[in-house]
Amino acid sequence: KSDSDTYTCDIGDAQSRAKLVVQEVPVLFKKELRNEEAKEGKQVKLTCELNKPDTPVKWMKGDTVLYASEKYEFKQHGTVAELIIRDVKSIDS
Repeated sequence: KSDSDTYTCDIGDAQSRAKLVVQEVPVLFKKELRNEEAKEGKQVKLTCELNKPDTPVKWMKGDTVLYASEKYEFKQHGTVAELIIRDVKSIDS
């Protein structure tokens, strides 16, 4: 998208201009989250895959936005986004 602009070919006495409009591909899930089960006190990892690398991801539990902490760790490698939940408790369901 950042390449959208007017481009010019300049030969000194004359110029030719063209406008480039880049249409963004919508972000979609290639692999959605799957339901998981974990034993209390263990760690669980939730993973999804997107069609565009390094897309910003916001993790939520219900309506609450999650933030990185000792409990929650976020990783993103290209198109894969991961949420690691440590020391799971029944309230994490």
